[in-house]
Amino acid sequence: MFVSVAAFLGLFAVAAVTSETIIDLGDERWILQNPSLDISVPGSVPSHAHLDLLENKIIDEPTYGLGDLELRWIAYANWTYLSPAISGLITSSDISTYLVFNGIDTFANISFCDQSIGTTNNQFRQWTFDVTSILSNCTKPPALALSFISAPVMANYLGNLSNPTLNCSTCFEAQYEFTDRLFIRKEQSDFGWDWGPAFAPAGIWQPAYIVQLKHKEIYVLNSMVDIYRRGQLNNLPPDQTEPWIVNASVDYLGALPDGTGMRTTIMDTSGQIFLSGPLSDVITANGTITGDVLVDKTPDLWWPSGHGDQNLYNMTLEIVDGQNKSLASVQKRIGFRTIVLNQGVITDEQSSQGIAPGANWHFEINGHEIFCKGSNLVPLDPFWPRVTEDDMEFLIKSAIAANQNMLRVWASGSYLPDFFYDMADEYGLLLWSELEFSDALYPTVPSFLSNVREEAQYHIRRLNHHPSLALWAGNNEIELGLDILTEEDPESTVSAKQQYEKLFLDVLLHTVYDNSRSISYSPSSTTNGYISLNHSAPLPMVERYINLSAGSIYGDSDYYNYDPTQAFNISSYPVARFANEFGFHSQPSYQTWSSSIPASELHFNSSTILSRNHHYTLNTSTFLTSAVDPPVPENQTEMSLGGMGQLSQATLMYFPVARKLDRRANFTAQIYTTQIFQSEFDRSQIAAYRRGSGQAQRTLGALYWQLNDIWAAPTWSSIEVGGRWKLLHYGARDIFKPVVIAPYFDVESGTLEVWVTSDLWQPINGSATLRWYDWSGKALANGTETHVQVGPINSTSVWTLNTTALPFALDNAVAILSVDATRQDGKKYNHTHPFYPIPFSSDRVQQNLHDPKLRLSYSVKQQTFTVESQAVAAWVWLEHPVGVRGYFTDNGFWMLPGKRDVQFVTQRDDTKGEWVHEVTVSSLWDLTQP
Repeated sequence: MFVSVAAFLGLFAVAAVTSETIIDLGDERWILQNPSLDISVPGSVPSHAHLDLLENKIIDEPTYGLGDLELRWIAYANWTYLSPAISGLITSSDISTYLVFNGIDTFANISFCDQSIGTTNNQFRQWTFDVTSILSNCTKPPALALSFISAPVMANYLGNLSNPTLNCSTCFEAQYEFTDRLFIRKEQSDFGWDWGPAFAPAGIWQPAYIVQLKHKEIYVLNSMVDIYRRGQLNNLPPDQTEPWIVNASVDYLGALPDGTGMRTTIMDTSGQIFLSGPLSDVITANGTITGDVLVDKTPDLWWPSGHGDQNLYNMTLEIVDGQNKSLASVQKRIGFRTIVLNQGVITDEQSSQGIAPGANWHFEINGHEIFCKGSNLVPLDPFWPRVTEDDMEFLIKSAIAANQNMLRVWASGSYLPDFFYDMADEYGLLLWSELEFSDALYPTVPSFLSNVREEAQYHIRRLNHHPSLALWAGNNEIELGLDILTEEDPESTVSAKQQYEKLFLDVLLHTVYDNSRSISYSPSSTTNGYISLNHSAPLPMVERYINLSAGSIYGDSDYYNYDPTQAFNISSYPVARFANEFGFHSQPSYQTWSSSIPASELHFNSSTILSRNHHYTLNTSTFLTSAVDPPVPENQTEMSLGGMGQLSQATLMYFPVARKLDRRANFTAQIYTTQIFQSEFDRSQIAAYRRGSGQAQRTLGALYWQLNDIWAAPTWSSIEVGGRWKLLHYGARDIFKPVVIAPYFDVESGTLEVWVTSDLWQPINGSATLRWYDWSGKALANGTETHVQVGPINSTSVWTLNTTALPFALDNAVAILSVDATRQDGKKYNHTHPFYPIPFSSDRVQQNLHDPKLRLSYSVKQQTFTVESQAVAAWVWLEHPVGVRGYFTDNGFWMLPGKRDVQFVTQRDDTKGEWVHEVTVSSLWDLTQP
C-alpha cells in the first residue's frame, strides 16, 4: 500500500514552515447560506456547496438518478460561506498576516472583518491576500465571508458580445450542457462533456489558512526542482554523457534577510547521502529564491514500468540565513531521468531502416525510444474534495496491472495533486499532463492571458520534480479544430491561428520554458508537430498544422469511427506516429447501474439511461459553433439517441441478439454485448498501432480513450465509477502484454495475416503456432508452427494465408494463435489470441456453437476460482457482486475444453469475504439462450 506524504486535500502543502501562527481554516465551523432560498446549513472547507447540501440532507446524492438535471438550481444560485469569529490571532506591529487559499472554485468576493479584500476568478490558482492592516484595525475577532457567484451565470455574462471584458467574437467551443465555459478558468468538464454531467459546483475546494509571520520568517507557497542534463533544452534530446544539473527554487511569503542562501541534501532510499551541500548562483527576486548545483556523481536512473527500476531519492531543500540557520525546508522525492517528446525530422539513418519520411512523434526516456501503452484519465468525481487517495491509487494500480506505462491526464479536468504523481513515480507510470484548455478557441485579452499565466506557472513549478511527468500539452484537440476550420472556412483561419498561437505558442510555451528545461511542451494533444524549433526566437515553435508533404507521416492521431461496418477494417485506422485517442463506448455493469439509478429504470433505453447518454455524435459544425450564439437542438431527446443507437447497431452487427424473458437478464446480456464490442474494437486498434512499430509509420504509442468514469453512464471507459473493471480493461491488459500475436483479416479477400509484436528493448526469439478448432473444441487440422524473431520495439509477419482455401467451413471454426518467446536474458513471454472469421451474428455460426457447460468453483485454501468448460467458450466472464473492489487476474478470456484458474486482487472488501459465494460465470453462449 502506498503511503503518501500528504492527504489529498493537502494538495499544495509542500513545506516545513517557520512561522508564529498558522490557522487551518478547515478546522473552523463554517456556515453555507443562500438567503433567497432560505438555506443556512453547516459548511466545510474544503468542500463544494453540493456536498454540504448533501451532508445536511437538503439534497440526495447528486449523481443518483436524474440529479444532474434536477439540481441545476444549485449551479445557478449564488452561495456564501461564512466562518465563525476567528480567535487566537496576534495583532502586533512586527507581525504580518496573510490569507492563503490553495483553491477557490471559482468566482468569489472575499471579505475579512467586514472589509472586502479581493475577488477570485480562477479555480486553479493559489490565492494570497495581505490582511495585516485590516486585522490591526479590526475591533472584534475577525470572520471571513466568501460570496460565490454562479459560474454558469458568470460565464454567460463574460461571453456576451456586449460585455467588453472578454469580448471575443471569433471564439468557438464544443458545447455540452452549459455554454461559454471558455470564458472562465474553471474545470471545463464541469459544464458537461459527452461522458459526464454538468454540476458546475462552487466552494473553497482546497485547503485554506491564515498565516502570521514575524520579521524574517517565511511561509513557503510553492517550490520547484528541475533535474536535467547540462546543456539540455526543452523538446530536444540531450547528450546523455553530460552531468546532471539540479535547479531548485522556492516561492514564499515574508521577507528574507541579507545573505540568504540555499542548501540541499539528497539521500537514496536506503538512507545513504548521495549529495549534500550549498546551491550556487543563488538569486532572490519577486518572492522567489533560486539556485542550482552540478551533480558530480552518477545516480541510479528512474525508468518507467516494464523497462527498469523506479529509482527515487529523498531531497531536502533548505533556505538558510547568513549563519547557515534554516529558515524553511521543503521535502521532495525526486528521480533522475530525461524524457523528451521527439518531433524532429526523420533522419537518414531512420530512412535507411525503412521509416517513412516526415517527422518523429514519440517519447524517449534516458535516450531510449519507448512504446507508450496506456489510456486517458478523466476526473474521478464531479466533486474533487471527496476523491480519496485509495480511489486514485486503485486507478494507478489498475493501469499498471493492465500493462500500461502511460496515462494522459486530460484537459479539461483539474490539475492533479502531488500524491498522484508520487504514486506514479513509485509505480513507474508516465503522466502526459495537460493544461486545462479543451475544444474551444479561447480569449486572448491581456487580463485573461495574465490569469492563465499565473495558473500555469503555479502547477508547472509544483509538479516539475516528478520523474513520472512526461509532457506538458497546452490543450486538448484545439489544433484539430483549427485544421477542420482551415478546410471548411479558410478565410477565418488566419485570425483564428493568431489567437491560438498567442495563448498556446507564446504565453503557455514560454511559461513552460521559463520554468523548466527538463520537460517537453506540445501546444495541443493532437498535432502534426512543428516545422521548426528555435529557442532563441521570440516564438520558438512554428507549427506545421496541415502543411504536409505527400508520402510523409507526421504527428499523433485522434480517431473515432461510429460506423460499425468499419470497426475492424484495419485500413480505416489512421496511420500516424502515435495514437493518443481512440475508442468506442459501452454500458457499465448492472451492478454499477443499480447503485446509480432507480430499479424501475434498469433497462436499455430507459429515460434515465437515455438522459445519461451525452454522446450526441458531435460533428464538425458543432465543434465550430460560435460561443456567443449557440444553436439549441429542437429535440434534445432525439439528439441523445445517437450514442445508444450506435451501441445497438454495433452489437447487432456482430453478436447474437439477447432476448431474455427476464428484464434484468435481458439488460445484463445487452450490457455484456456492448462491452465485448468495445473491447474487441479497441483491442483491434491497439494491435494495429502496435504492429505499426515495425512498419513505415513507426508508431510508438497507443493511448485509448478512456481509463475511468466520473459517474455511471454509457461511456468509453475501461473502469467503471466505483472501480469495477469492464471487459475492455481485461482486453487491454491482454493486448498490452510486452509480446503479443494478433490476426489482421481482410474480409473481402479472405486474407489473414498474423504478426508478432514486441515493445521490449531487447530482441526476442521463439515460436508461433496457429491451430484451428470447431466450436465443440475438436481440432480441425494439425496446425502450423514457425520460428519467430523480433527486434527491439518491432513487429514481424509470421503468416499470410487465404482462409477461403481452408478445408473446413469457417462458420464452424476458430483459430487459436499463440507465441512463446524468450529475451536475451532468459526471461520468457507468451500470448494467445483467438481469431474467428465470421461474426457471431451469423445464424450459421450460432447454430454451430456448443454449450460449454461452464462450471465455477472456489478454493478457500488456494483463494482461487476455477472455471471448467466442455467446449470452446468465448469471452468467459466472471462477475463479482457489490461490496468488494478489485479485479480478477484474468477475465473475458476464451477457453478450449478444460480448466482455467483465476484469482481476485482485492482492494476493499465490505462483505467479510462472503462475496466469493456470489460470483457468477457466463460466456457468449448465454446470449443465444432465452
